[in-house]
Amino acid sequence: MSERSAALAPVMCVVGARPNFMKMAPILRALANHTPPLPSLLVHTGQHYDQGMSGQLFTDLGLPLPDLNLDVGSGSHAVQTAEVMRRFEPALDAHRPSCVLVVGDVNSTLACTLVAVKKGVPVAHVEAGLRSYDRQMPEEINRVVTDQLADRLYTTERSALTNLLAEGIAAERVRFCGNVMIDSLLAHRQHAHSAAATLRAHGIDPAVLDHQNGYGVVTLHRPSNVDDPNTLRALLAVLGDVAMELPLIFAMHPRTRSQIDKLAAPELIDPARLLVLPPQGYLEMLGLMAGATVVLTDSGGLQEETTALGVPCLTLRPNTERPITIEQGTNTLVGTDRLAILQGVSEILAGQGKRGRVPELWDGHAADRIASDLWHWLSPTEAR
Repeated sequence: MSERSAALAPVMCVVGARPNFMKMAPILRALANHTPPLPSLLVHTGQHYDQGMSGQLFTDLGLPLPDLNLDVGSGSHAVQTAEVMRRFEPALDAHRPSCVLVVGDVNSTLACTLVAVKKGVPVAHVEAGLRSYDRQMPEEINRVVTDQLADRLYTTERSALTNLLAEGIAAERVRFCGNVMIDSLLAHRQHAHSAAATLRAHGIDPAVLDHQNGYGVVTLHRPSNVDDPNTLRALLAVLGDVAMELPLIFAMHPRTRSQIDKLAAPELIDPARLLVLPPQGYLEMLGLMAGATVVLTDSGGLQEETTALGVPCLTLRPNTERPITIEQGTNTLVGTDRLAILQGVSEILAGQGKRGRVPELWDGHAADRIASDLWHWLSPTEAR
């Protein structure tokens, strides 16, 4: 490490939930590979705490083990946010970082930002400025508040700057750098596991994939989709209809599994056509998506990844905070309307699905641009 970088206190990088890991992995590599290297400290809040949702991702992404694990675990939004704040504050005091770098829009993002700002520590927010304009989404609240408090805001698409300016955030705080989620996708795509291998690992005969229409991939986890029994039941019913046209691989979030169990309606899932898997590692999920005919999801990250892969995506939400995936990518909003979902699938099977194009700066180098800007922002003038 050079004398100049040694004089710089570490960048405290925070991860808490599954999407954070895909975003942070390339950032940590870029900080280490920068000339001179930027020291970093990885903090895992433990917001996602089981091996299926967290541990496997460290292996898949080549992430180092966290320097600190706060072991927060589950809880209501208020309880989880408060507990992250309570446990993060002494860590911040002990390590005195040059800045706290947060990614995405989970509770850990907001909680650590609040602590850092109140302690006078600068905050950098990666994936700033995305807006669904739906305040019923907890993530939207996290985004808006984090962006108001952050000192440096790194955006993935140009429309984010418009959103931030409308909220009174000065343009000089914002840097358009591209999408670090796509950095991870491009770095690991050649190592992705095939769908056949993934099914075989779970005792499912991969011959089910030999279908004239290929196969689809499903994920569901948003409270608006899975917490209301009527909505969840209706979605499972329409997925059953879609599964009559092509087999569906359903990588099931623990939250969704719990809510389906409460329905006590096993007839809604035909195991011959709706292939239910536990949460998948990054390389397994990447392979499933890359080979899919269609992805049906309520995940923001999957909207971006399918756009980068050129795979049609039907988003089971009435809105998206990632409009570029619709305007330039492969994404179509269908909400939870049965007819809209079936029509979307029908069009894709007829070869009319979106193929789109890869958006600007989704080129695998977003993290390098962030590292370079952080160095110039954080370093003393005489060290540059």
